[in-house]
Amino acid sequence: MHEQAFTILEYPELRALIRRGAQTSMGRARVDALQPLANVAELEKQLAADAECVNLRKRGGAWTFSELSDPNEKLTMLQIEGATLEPAAILELRSLCDQAMSARASILAERDSSPVLWNLVGSLPIDLSRLSARIANKILPTGEIDDRASPELARIRHEITGLRSRITRTLESLMRKSGEAIQDELVTIRNDRFVIPVKSDHRGRVNGVAHGYSSSGATAFIEPLETIDANNELQALHEAESREIFKILFGITEELRAQLPGIKLAADAVAELDFIGAKAAFHQRFNCVIPEIVPTIAGASSAHACSTCTLELIEARHPLLEENLRALSGSVVPVSFLLDEQNDTMVISGANAGGKTVVLKTAGLLVLLALSGMPVPARAAKIPFYASVLADIGDHQSLAANLSTFTSHVANISRMIELCKAPALVLLDEVGTGTDPEEGSALGVAVVDYFRKACRAQVMATTHYGGLKMYAGNETGVLNASVEFNEKTLQPTYRLIVGVAGSSSGLEIARRFGIPNEVIDIAFESVKDSSRQASEYLRRIKHEAEEVESLLGALEEERAAVAEKFASLEKRAEQQERERQIVFQRALEKTVSEFERRSRELVATIQDRSERLKVERESQRRVAELKREAQRATTAGTKRESILSVPASTSGRDVRVVRDGKIVQKETSKSSLDTSEPEAAQYIPGKAREIAVGDKVKLRSFGSIGIVDSLKGDEAEVRVKSLRLREKLENLELVELAARAKSTTGKFDSLRESSGTEVKLKTTQGNGRSELNVIGQTTDEAVDAVDKFLDEASLASLSQIRIIHGHGTGALRRAIAELLKDHPHVARFAAAPPDQGGSGATVVELKQ
Repeated sequence: MHEQAFTILEYPELRALIRRGAQTSMGRARVDALQPLANVAELEKQLAADAECVNLRKRGGAWTFSELSDPNEKLTMLQIEGATLEPAAILELRSLCDQAMSARASILAERDSSPVLWNLVGSLPIDLSRLSARIANKILPTGEIDDRASPELARIRHEITGLRSRITRTLESLMRKSGEAIQDELVTIRNDRFVIPVKSDHRGRVNGVAHGYSSSGATAFIEPLETIDANNELQALHEAESREIFKILFGITEELRAQLPGIKLAADAVAELDFIGAKAAFHQRFNCVIPEIVPTIAGASSAHACSTCTLELIEARHPLLEENLRALSGSVVPVSFLLDEQNDTMVISGANAGGKTVVLKTAGLLVLLALSGMPVPARAAKIPFYASVLADIGDHQSLAANLSTFTSHVANISRMIELCKAPALVLLDEVGTGTDPEEGSALGVAVVDYFRKACRAQVMATTHYGGLKMYAGNETGVLNASVEFNEKTLQPTYRLIVGVAGSSSGLEIARRFGIPNEVIDIAFESVKDSSRQASEYLRRIKHEAEEVESLLGALEEERAAVAEKFASLEKRAEQQERERQIVFQRALEKTVSEFERRSRELVATIQDRSERLKVERESQRRVAELKREAQRATTAGTKRESILSVPASTSGRDVRVVRDGKIVQKETSKSSLDTSEPEAAQYIPGKAREIAVGDKVKLRSFGSIGIVDSLKGDEAEVRVKSLRLREKLENLELVELAARAKSTTGKFDSLRESSGTEVKLKTTQGNGRSELNVIGQTTDEAVDAVDKFLDEASLASLSQIRIIHGHGTGALRRAIAELLKDHPHVARFAAAPPDQGGSGATVVELKQ
């Protein structure tokens, strides 16, 4: 990427803006080196890292750095064998390792969603954390060596402390004895030795070595003879302390030297992470988006290099302009446009100071940003991987170089033609300006057309020339565009309108800037009729485009209103469905509660403990089955009738017909426990007399038919099939066998609603079968069938049954085995013997 356009597009100023987000000197250095990347894979990797960092910041898991100095000088010292680092340098390297490992820890928790970031820090050695801890134990944050850095240092400093205290006490005692000879009773230090202040005229009263005088000469600092040996010993201890400190620092330096590769990795990781963090801060400050990079054909000829180029910016904003306007409480008007292989060139016209140049600079700077691996201030961005971005914007005239406005533009364009390498983006501001309008217009058309066809570049050009506007209107692949100008306020709106050429409105703008009206009127009269007609035509097209845009806006508002209405209806339907589910659930709970109550009443009358436990388990299983059936009916999602069919294992149960979650009819049906004789409906009341043993009676509480086995007082023991119940005589009614009813066992009873809708209810009755064939059924159907068959077999007091499921894929066999494993009626089960079907059937022994 050639730097021809960097200065023109204010790329250095953009670097300075991004630099504000860096927290370390290394990160700022990386920002200063920011430039477009030459490798598309590396570019996509950088953008992926940007996206990962932005997402980490949204989740509050991103890293932060405190100020770190550049570690290069210290790392260079570590490369010199025998060199020893000062405590401050060691602490700086420790801080570098700490912050690198802290960043690694913050990324570790998100490594699955942040693979690029994890790749930066994943190879950092854990030993850096241990080394940092060892340094912290030896060097204090102030840079002083901790007493505990080594046992020898601790011993030396302990001796120094004791000796200093002893010297001080000796000197204080001498000062008290000397009396008037002492200037101040204060022990001081001169030349690293403890001395006392003695008046100069009493110098002879204290024997010792003078280490100097005060500035006035009135005080002599004397080291008494009594402390000379102690001071000498103290000096020796200080020298031993220095040697031990050097030894400790050398040891720490050697440890750092051993971890030099890891420390270099940490320095690189901190620099890169701080650089990425600065880009993420830019993303947040300017509400950016990660651009999509459109790969181009590497090494292709200019005729094919941009066959897949698509430059699309939606609501793009110039970051430097936005930053300046933000300081003035203003805002940027965003621009949107699309260049692709069908339309590779855009000619922008319109009023002066209307924002044409801003559009060019916004496009160019955002392209450079994206190609540098940066997020861009836009709602969406698709950027081709350009080989060159070239720009001729602004006035480059120079008296020193003997360049006029026109010649400076021509020289720059000539240089751009030499540098242009496809795929390219070429930005031309006021192309052909500064010379005769007719010649300038022809030159502008020729330059734009050359870049398009010879260089295969995508071109954006601004102009006031009618020739270029006509070229854009007639040439295939070239778009007209304009910046909007409000003719009522004579103010630009800075909106970019694609598809419509714009009028320069030069005379109106001149009037706004204070040119006298008589001058403007004369100018209007001088304008050719053809020019005025062209301007009027452009204005009419602009008004029509505005009307179409207004109509589209109204249609969009209407579409949104309709969508909102449908959403409201859908929400209301969901609310009604929830209410229906609540009603249905309440009805189900009431049914289950009633069923459980009646079951408990029945169980309470059973004397035999094993039979009672059996019925209790059966009751619990029926409740669970009732809830499962209700759940299936609920989740079916249809509004057809559902029947909550409680299997007939408990006498007197309620059968409810449910439609749309509401109980529409219920009937108490009789179960297979009612009697071991024909159905209860086949009995009629007998003649009134006292009940005797052997009589057939009807239990009024449950409607069951049984035989009286014994009488005791006002109670009777009644046998109902295999159950024995104790019941009061007043609750028993004599019955006798009547003629068999027309309807037989297993037929359907019929219920009718008030509306006349007929609902069929089938009562399940045990028939004593000992074999069930489920071949051809699905696993769900087979499991339900086997479950019901086990209930029937248990109620019929069968001890063994056989289930035929066939060989097939084994799915039926496994599903049935899973059911049998925890079933309350099953004692054990196994594959059938070879003469009974082998592995194609299962033999089940039931609990008795």
